[in-house]
Amino acid sequence: MNHEFIGSNAGLIWNVLTAANDQTVKSLKKATKLKDKELYCALGWLAREGKVSFDESGEEIVISLV
Repeated sequence: MNHEFIGSNAGLIWNVLTAANDQTVKSLKKATKLKDKELYCALGWLAREGKVSFDESGEEIVISLV
């Protein structure tokens, strides 16, 4: 996995969140069809850039655009 691949996956997540904000990890995984490792790397990318926020709501983690 390289930076370009992670960046492309981050773009997939960004597009999903732009269309429908406040997604759970499960719904993002389903919408993007990314594997766990790919999803978490891309979320880390977006978090490092300050573009997403995380909210733990019980057992779920909800991701939103900042």
